[in-house]
Amino acid sequence: MHPRRTARESILGALYAHALTGEEKAKVLLDIFERNSFDEETKLYISDLYNNIVENKNWAEELISDNLDNWKLERVATLDQLIMRIAINEIYFNEDIPPKVSISEAIEIAKIYSTEDSSGFVNGVLDSIYKNKLDAD
Repeated sequence: MHPRRTARESILGALYAHALTGEEKAKVLLDIFERNSFDEETKLYISDLYNNIVENKNWAEELISDNLDNWKLERVATLDQLIMRIAINEIYFNEDIPPKVSISEAIEIAKIYSTEDSSGFVNGVLDSIYKNKLDAD
């Protein structure tokens, strides 16, 4: 498995732990690093992306909400929200990863960790967000 996929899955675990336990973000991140062996480049990627996702939570949730058709954010599964927040932060803040890769990775992670319908749902919302970003740029 590609190191970035492992990193994204680790970030998903950290975000989920942070959401459920309310632990400080630094403690959750430290726990992830203690339980896994990452090279320095991957640790830096995880730290930067995780911290950015936590800091931009409200912005990302608003972006998701704005791209839901006939849904409210509260109805979207927590894992799906977290998966989309990872991809959104990559799309907007990580220029070395093509947005299509971020979306594809989110779809694949949703297939593994979420419901049967989640991959299609995540794809639709992220595609809409990405198209709106292209129109704005």
